[in-house]
Amino acid sequence: MTISDMNPEAVESWGMSNEEIAAYPTVYRDDLLAGKVVLIAGGDAGLGRATAYLCARLGGEVMICGPLQTELDATVQGVKQHLGRDIQAQAMRIHQPEAVDALLARVWQQFGKLDILVNSGGGGQTPGDAIDFSVEQWTDVVESKLNGCWYMMQKAAQRWREDEQAGSIVNLVADIWRGMPGLAHSCAADAGLVFAGNSLAVEWAPYNIRVNCVSHGTIARSDISPTGPDNSAELTRANPMLSCGDVMDIAEAVVYLAAPSGKFITGECLTVDGGQKLWGEVWPNGKPDYFATP
Repeated sequence: MTISDMNPEAVESWGMSNEEIAAYPTVYRDDLLAGKVVLIAGGDAGLGRATAYLCARLGGEVMICGPLQTELDATVQGVKQHLGRDIQAQAMRIHQPEAVDALLARVWQQFGKLDILVNSGGGGQTPGDAIDFSVEQWTDVVESKLNGCWYMMQKAAQRWREDEQAGSIVNLVADIWRGMPGLAHSCAADAGLVFAGNSLAVEWAPYNIRVNCVSHGTIARSDISPTGPDNSAELTRANPMLSCGDVMDIAEAVVYLAAPSGKFITGECLTVDGGQKLWGEVWPNGKPDYFATP
């Protein structure tokens, strides 16, 4: 079924509900992350929220962060309601180094360690013509996405080094492999994370810290409108499978890299996009007339 086939009720609630995420038939055993502490930046919405649900379901001790307390509270309450698990939350912005320090201090104080860091935060980008981007449009995205995730990675790694503890980092990035016309700022930030990760995987290997990415294609999720100004109604044309993935496709990919299943994987970017990097059209800002079929 394509998005255009959906009825209005389905479109309004595009993506999986919290109930569906909690009951998703995961491939992983229930105690896979038992005894592991997981910190998820951006765990208040979308892909990060699904990852928080899955990690809690698999026995992990989960802390989420994000800018909006109301969204964080909704995730905490949802996990409690649907999974019977308690997770922790802290409202903060990852592009503020002092806030990152305070967050990690709380994690270590409350749990005594951190095993897995998932960066799904940052962004807030609006599609537009790059030639007309203001300085603020560009710097806001780079600051929140690239710099924010960097602060999270570096400060976690410093604590791991101090404690002589292993760590696993997974960064969520967009499908940047053929560029993203209309989202040049986001593409630049995500490409920076991918290639920084390649470098860090080598530099931090002596500390037993693994760094990987998950690159996601078009995903049906509640924090994106399929009929909004980002031209999402055409998202099923983005890949040769002519469909969208779901948030659990990404959450399970994150767990695969972060858990013991990924113990010999570092410096990798796992692409989950239905083949989008090979074929498909993505025009977040609308398809220009120049590229329209005659």
